[in-house]
Amino acid sequence: MQAILFKGLNQPLQLGTVAMPVPAADEVLIEVCRCGICGSDLHMTQDPAFDIAPGSVLGHEYSGRVVECGKQVSTLKVGDAVAVAPLRGCGHCSSCLRGEPAWCPAFSLQGGGFAQWATAKGHQCRVIPSSVGLKDSALAEPLAVALHGVMRAGLKPGAKVLVLGAGAIGLAVAYWARRLGAAAVAITDLGDWQRERALHLGATHFLVDDGTLPARIAQSLGGAADIVFECVGRPGLIAQAIDHVRPRGTVVVLGLCTVADRFMPFQAMSKEVSLIMSAFFNMNEFCTAVDVLDGPDATPLTMVSETVSLAEMPLAFEALRQRQHQCKVMVAPQQA
Repeated sequence: MQAILFKGLNQPLQLGTVAMPVPAADEVLIEVCRCGICGSDLHMTQDPAFDIAPGSVLGHEYSGRVVECGKQVSTLKVGDAVAVAPLRGCGHCSSCLRGEPAWCPAFSLQGGGFAQWATAKGHQCRVIPSSVGLKDSALAEPLAVALHGVMRAGLKPGAKVLVLGAGAIGLAVAYWARRLGAAAVAITDLGDWQRERALHLGATHFLVDDGTLPARIAQSLGGAADIVFECVGRPGLIAQAIDHVRPRGTVVVLGLCTVADRFMPFQAMSKEVSLIMSAFFNMNEFCTAVDVLDGPDATPLTMVSETVSLAEMPLAFEALRQRQHQCKVMVAPQQA
């Protein structure tokens, strides 16, 4: 089959041919319909901390159709359209049974979606409702990541929310925050490219960082933010979030930063800021994310800015390192 291969750190991804995966007894074989390119995929190709082996197939935001079931799989059948949660656990420990495979002792992040076929354990898959398009359900994973962050924040109706970063996760956070009752949601970014998309998804204000942000944030929200979501993952952003949050407010970190960062503890302490880290999601959140993709006009679908074939994917992948107009780029492995 055709697949996109990781060749080594700081090397371009390459289209290649690899053997078809064979499902284990507790796995299914999936014909991949769509796989989203995630910011963490970009990190994985440059950062040795992820320890990705050459020849690996990345891609963890995918959906597809079941074409073969292992003998132990009883909850799925051939032909089922599924969204795949890439949180691979054992399936029978207490964490897995309560729908939190990220805390399974055997946890790993499932890749393989940048290929024509992939395998996943049966309990990682959720059958897609008939009202949800197969290709659209690949958005479930980033939507679930954002929802988990909003739930970790304990957001209450009427909250004033600030989102740092208008990438896919930041936009999805804005969507959930408004859906769950935030009175105002301001998003900041370095450029104006995502303004229309952000406002459509529910943001009330879009602010380009031009050096005058503090005053403009306070004006937009009517004061300091109750909750600040850091969705960039670069040094200095946690400190900015602490600056912008109100006393006894909450900062939630969703941005993936793999280098050392620093902030002034006294600044956070003097305001009694709650600093919360957010990673992954639980399976209830994943199912909720699938459900909001109901219908061809579902609001989150506007996050998709481009769909490319496997052959086109390496160039599209590199272009995302200098993201401008792109948001969520989807790969269609079956597309010529």
